Amino acid sequence: MALSSDTEKVTDQASLSGTSTERVQIELDALAAELGVNQRKLLWKIDLRLVPMLCILYLLAFLDRVNISNATLFHLTTDLKLRGHEYNTALTIFFVPYILAEIPSNILMKKLRPHTWLSICMFFFGLVTCLMGLVQNYSGLLATRFFLGLCEAGMFPGCFYLIAMWYVRAEAQKRYSFFFASTTLAGAFGGLLASAIGLLEGHRGYNGWRWIFIIEGAVTAVVAVILYFLIADFPEEAKFLNPNERQFLKAKLAIDVGHSNLEHKTTWHDVKQIFKDYKIFTAGFMYFGLIVPSYGYAYFAPTILKLLKLQVIETQLHSVPPWAAAFGASMVSAILSDYFKHRYLFTLGLTGIAITGFGILLGVHDNTHTQYAALHLCALGLYSAMPIIVCWTTTNLSGHTRRAIGTGWQVGFGNIGGIIATFSFLAADAPKYTKGYAICLAFAALSMVSCLVYLLGIMKENRDRARGVGLENWESLSDEEKVLRGDNNPHFRYHY
Repeated sequence: MALSSDTEKVTDQASLSGTSTERVQIELDALAAELGVNQRKLLWKIDLRLVPMLCILYLLAFLDRVNISNATLFHLTTDLKLRGHEYNTALTIFFVPYILAEIPSNILMKKLRPHTWLSICMFFFGLVTCLMGLVQNYSGLLATRFFLGLCEAGMFPGCFYLIAMWYVRAEAQKRYSFFFASTTLAGAFGGLLASAIGLLEGHRGYNGWRWIFIIEGAVTAVVAVILYFLIADFPEEAKFLNPNERQFLKAKLAIDVGHSNLEHKTTWHDVKQIFKDYKIFTAGFMYFGLIVPSYGYAYFAPTILKLLKLQVIETQLHSVPPWAAAFGASMVSAILSDYFKHRYLFTLGLTGIAITGFGILLGVHDNTHTQYAALHLCALGLYSAMPIIVCWTTTNLSGHTRRAIGTGWQVGFGNIGGIIATFSFLAADAPKYTKGYAICLAFAALSMVSCLVYLLGIMKENRDRARGVGLENWESLSDEEKVLRGDNNPHFRYHY
């Protein structure tokens, strides 16, 4: 059954403002009744099939990426005879292929389908993690970290891109934050798991750090095979929806952000046109500013916790509460952000909390209880603000091509910050780590400024479009050209 002409008209014009007008809701309710679709049940059906699978995938990806910080507490640096900055270099080399492969990975995912591409990548980064547990020297560690970065490149931007294609903007933040919360769960679970695996110290002649990599990598590879059959593809291809549900969902998404245009093949011309948009670069700096402190925290929190002078297992266990606080804060802020249909003030407040935490760590060096509380502020502020930033910018992009490239760029460019983070906390700076805390604080402030620039930019564009700017040549464009404009459609309105 085709969409009604009234629905098409709303899709092409005023509804692209993204506002939940009475007229749009009437159209959706009428279409749902006509197709026999229960909207609440459909949303629940999508949630159950999409979000948990991606959370499992990214939880294991992030765990395999940062478990090296837990491994250092079980004699990794001693066994591999790492000296000077060699540990920091091993962290850094991960980001070289990880950054370069983000955009190509999203393009390949669009071509090969998400369930195929994501599960293949997952299987291989699980395999590489296993091999990391068998390395005998610094060179082996560098090689495995490089290929781990290559295999993991598509995970984060690919999952965000996929989620963005399933939900309208008013629904997206809770799903984004729940997915991103797998990062905080990985941090918490990683400490608990490392504590348990550490009990295998000396088993079969292997120190505990080797067992961390071998067991966690093997689990990842096995789960990848299972997820091949469970990860959902794009809505246009989803086999778990019936034809009427797919038709309704397609109409609903088109009303919010325009037609997805999945069938369009991405060209170099498309890429060049997208990079003419200043908002793409601003979004990159918004994310980049938080990546530096977030990776600084993820990689070096166990090292900082050693200052509490606890036993190894106790140190691992003390790493869990800050991650748990981050999980709770991210979900509360996501629910409120969707409820108020607002993003900017949440990024401002949460980033401000993280800055407060780093400020305390920068100034307090003789009170372990205060320092430990500050770690909670850093974690909950950073890991709650990041999913809001990515959701805000990704869902303000319209269409497969702009979202695939825009998300890939934002995450790829942002992860340059990971390289900076790995050299922010050097052993020579212990125990105060003044340089590292100052760097984290400064980059969090950069993110706040970038968010303000983005806000002012999209507010201006909304005002210009409300005055009719851009309409003069719009009707002369072909239907295909209108679709390819995506959010540059003069009828589109940005959310903030």
